[in-house]
Amino acid sequence: MPNDPLSDLRDIHLPDPGGFWPPAPGWWFLAILILVAAALAGSWFLRRYRRNRWLASARRELDQLTRSPAPESQRLLELNRLLKRAARARYPQRRPETLSGEAWVAFLRDTAPSNQPEAEALFRRLAESSWRPHTSLTFDDAQTIVKGWLRGQKC
Repeated sequence: MPNDPLSDLRDIHLPDPGGFWPPAPGWWFLAILILVAAALAGSWFLRRYRRNRWLASARRELDQLTRSPAPESQRLLELNRLLKRAARARYPQRRPETLSGEAWVAFLRDTAPSNQPEAEALFRRLAESSWRPHTSLTFDDAQTIVKGWLRGQKC
């Protein structure tokens, strides 16, 4: 009796399941894309932080000036100096530290956020408080306008 040819056949064997490594080329591409995006975002945040470091410093100095026991005329003078240093840090190409009088007021008006309609009069009184012994400007009013100016200066 001849041998049954079907008896020599083996059952169907499934291939071994693939492991998770090495990943498919699409996953490599996605990983590289995510790394590049993370590096670009990190670089952008670092540059922005460095550009706005002066702003944090100015705000700290403004808080110290608020708590200062110095006379109001001295604090107004220091507030004007703080504003000049902040303007120099934000707009170095326009050389705001060299401005005084109407030119300084115009600079502050031009660089102030648009939501401060009464700003020009207060800027004028702040600029005059540097050389006038008595002024009608209070430190609280001046501090409010400087805080508003600083708030609108992010790079």
